[in-house]
Amino acid sequence: MVAFTSAAALAAAAPVQQAYLKASNTGAIDNFGDSVAADGETIVVGAPQEDSSATGVNGNQSDNGATDSGAAYVFVRNGTNWIQQAYLKASNSRAGDLFGISVALSGDTIVIGAPLESSGATGVNGNQNDTNAPHSGAAYVFVRNGSNWMQQAYLKPSNTTAYHYFGSAVAISDNTVVVGADANSEESGIQDSGTVYVFVRSGTNWTEQAYLKASNAGASDYFGGLLGLSGGTLVVGAPGEDSNATGVNGHQNDTSSPDSGAAYVFTGLEPSAPELAIEHSAGNVRIFWPLWATGFLFDEADDLNTSTTIG
Repeated sequence: MVAFTSAAALAAAAPVQQAYLKASNTGAIDNFGDSVAADGETIVVGAPQEDSSATGVNGNQSDNGATDSGAAYVFVRNGTNWIQQAYLKASNSRAGDLFGISVALSGDTIVIGAPLESSGATGVNGNQNDTNAPHSGAAYVFVRNGSNWMQQAYLKPSNTTAYHYFGSAVAISDNTVVVGADANSEESGIQDSGTVYVFVRSGTNWTEQAYLKASNAGASDYFGGLLGLSGGTLVVGAPGEDSNATGVNGHQNDTSSPDSGAAYVFTGLEPSAPELAIEHSAGNVRIFWPLWATGFLFDEADDLNTSTTIG
């Protein structure tokens, strides 16, 4: 006898709380849960006002020497049970950085924003010990190997300036990371208009791919304060935008509705496809094709004149 469950019964199923999560070093005003992200069996939770001066992964959680430096916590599920897998801190943790105010997770990669970090470095893996650009902001990429986490990259914009607030929002999809700097105004000269930066990974190396602005950038629009990324499609929120337009692709230059807000969609953010290479020699044609996966590049070459079957 075969039993069937009716659609009505399936629709009646209610969500059930599976776990109640707290930090391993709970402290007053840490704001654990200010940002969260989940992918599969892994969750990351930000606590931007956590106070430890620890750096890196699984450092001294009981130290409270860096007020509001911030932290993030990784939890994993086994069956229905959740455990904390890692305690993440910035590699240059300092008081007031607010590391963990934004978090994003894709597979075995986490990106964490610290919008009040103060290094004047630019690009990837620059001088973290420079503190000449107050509140310029930074983002940090962590990767997992097995159950072990390590920091892979320290991201800064290509045009770092003080009060940039880079890291106010972050998003990730596979090998693409997007970082918002919602109060940036240096390039356009428009106060707090906001900017978004796109980084892509090849192997273990990150590079900045693009610098995005709103098509109608305006003062106090805070473009980049919210981000969503799926594959090569990015949506950027600008909650302070002022247009009175409605629907899709309306009149952007109308400013009669203060702080009405807008969202902008960008495409084509995925990393470039690997290129096929063909070499000719006497009597031979050799084809090289890269097989990509997170963290490695494999080049295969076969001689088409041999009896080898390429599968």
